[in-house]
Amino acid sequence: MDYKKLAEVILQNVGGSGNVSGLTHCATRLRFNLKEESKANTDALKKTKGVMGVVSSGGQYQVIIGSDVASVYKPLNEMCEIKDSEKGAGEKKPWYATAIDTLSGIFTPILPALTASGMLKAVLSLLVAFKLVDSGSQSYQVINFMADATFYFLPILLANSAAKKFKCNPYLAMMLGGMLLHPNFVNMVAASKESGEAIRLFMIPIYNAGYSSSVIPIILSVWFMSVVEPVADKISPKAIKFFSKPLITALVTGVVTLSVLGPAGYIISNYLADFLRSMEAYGWLVSMVLGAVFPLLVMTGTHYAIVPVGINNRMTMGYDSLVYPNNLASNIAQGAATLAVAFKSKVEETRQLAYSAGITAVCGITEPALFGINVPKRTPLYSAMAGGAAGGLFVGLMHVKNYSGGSPGLLTLPSYIGGDSLKDLYFAIIGAAIAFAVAFVISYVLYKDPKEEESTAKTEPEASVEKNTVSANGATVCAPVSGTAVTLKEVSDPTFAEEILGKGVAIIPADGHVVSPVNGTVVTVFETLHAIGLKSDDGVEVLIHIGLDTVKLGGKYFTQRAKSGDKVTVGTPLVDFDVEKVKEEGYDVITPVIISNTFDYGDVLGVTDQEVKAGDSVIKVIK
Repeated sequence: MDYKKLAEVILQNVGGSGNVSGLTHCATRLRFNLKEESKANTDALKKTKGVMGVVSSGGQYQVIIGSDVASVYKPLNEMCEIKDSEKGAGEKKPWYATAIDTLSGIFTPILPALTASGMLKAVLSLLVAFKLVDSGSQSYQVINFMADATFYFLPILLANSAAKKFKCNPYLAMMLGGMLLHPNFVNMVAASKESGEAIRLFMIPIYNAGYSSSVIPIILSVWFMSVVEPVADKISPKAIKFFSKPLITALVTGVVTLSVLGPAGYIISNYLADFLRSMEAYGWLVSMVLGAVFPLLVMTGTHYAIVPVGINNRMTMGYDSLVYPNNLASNIAQGAATLAVAFKSKVEETRQLAYSAGITAVCGITEPALFGINVPKRTPLYSAMAGGAAGGLFVGLMHVKNYSGGSPGLLTLPSYIGGDSLKDLYFAIIGAAIAFAVAFVISYVLYKDPKEEESTAKTEPEASVEKNTVSANGATVCAPVSGTAVTLKEVSDPTFAEEILGKGVAIIPADGHVVSPVNGTVVTVFETLHAIGLKSDDGVEVLIHIGLDTVKLGGKYFTQRAKSGDKVTVGTPLVDFDVEKVKEEGYDVITPVIISNTFDYGDVLGVTDQEVKAGDSVIKVIK
């Protein structure tokens, strides 16, 4: 593949170099910060050979390439020529998007080092398990400190990437990490704990804490340094700024780090560890849910908000039982669902991609499988979620512990060797096997090549939807609200736009009166009133989702008109909401109308690009 040519095409379709204010990459994705995302041609990118998918999430515009991402990144980075003054420029993002973007930017660059350390630990565990190396030998000790290096000096690695994210000097930031890990400070802490006398810098007390392998203290400290550095620059006389600026920055930030921010981060980490330890009684539920939804988190990039929790667990408790084990189940399940497609598909191109992506997924990198096969084909995604839930439930019930991290997959199974037995390894293998078997079987049974799917659907003219009428041949779903009907692709949430929850239409409401679109039963009215689930008398399951992210309003501006279990007919009031008030709060009111059991039917056709009234037929479900 001509990576330079692919880079040129990608750059053109994200709006050119002038539209790029930031660029990095992880194991499979190019991660852009765009000044104006509206300039990006997402549809063209998705059709580009070499691009597996495109996701906009967490303040980043992400182009999924696969394992060749580094080869595309290099020429692309040279073409962008991003200036420091441009970094971070662009559209203002919501706070949660900024938080996810920040975490992603801090942890993504150090993932290779974390993975390498985890794999070294895994290799060492195997050598000991097969009695090739004695745990008291020098060979063991050498490999062990090689593997521990990343974890011990984690504050320095995080300082570098955090400085780049917070736009301050990375070398001064790494100096802060060095302060926290300096042998003299470590010895002073040990002596202070033994004597009971506090360490003092003049009259300022220094908290007795060890910061090796810590995460939160250094991130807080580098953020504070990003505030101090511009002030130091401003107050330093020009003639001596060369040394006065770094002096003021290092001294002020260092003292505040050792006396306030470091201890605060240390205490937060311990409280978080204690809270998660208390959650272990319900670990099976957490593991089952995360095992199921991890593909969706990866798809939106929000898994970067969870990964640090697993790292913090291992650094504070010595193991992680709430993140990595269920991530293992999820990754294995994704690979299994993809491999099932490879076994069943008769399309050579699909088979080749599925084999390659499936093998990569069971080894720990799921994006090629997720965006190349599972999301586009949909049934493998649901199968992977089912397998991940089953495997996650098992590892949660067995309280499986991960001791050294790494990219969750078959290659890092030795990272479950620890404690005084091999039970965690055995249970991790069983959990992975359960996830694989469940996902593979479901995916193999449900998957059909597109040509097969098309042959089972009716294609006669009378099966299409025109204007506001639907043929009597098949079940119909009406508009639950008046407004403009559009395709799901216009919904700025990939869960709906990629039809992951099912096919349907979206309506931009003209008013806030939501009524029943079918004759049937109200199955669920969410407590926050932002979503309603119904089932028609002829078996069609409908989800009405009022606006995007409106769950965060907690029911504010919504009035309930029906409750779960109510029998309804087309036009029965369900919910009223104040359209303008919701908009004023900053939420998009576009309302997806989804056929939840899409795959029970041959096809789902919808009215789009026209005005509709509540009660008009907008969706035809073909059996």
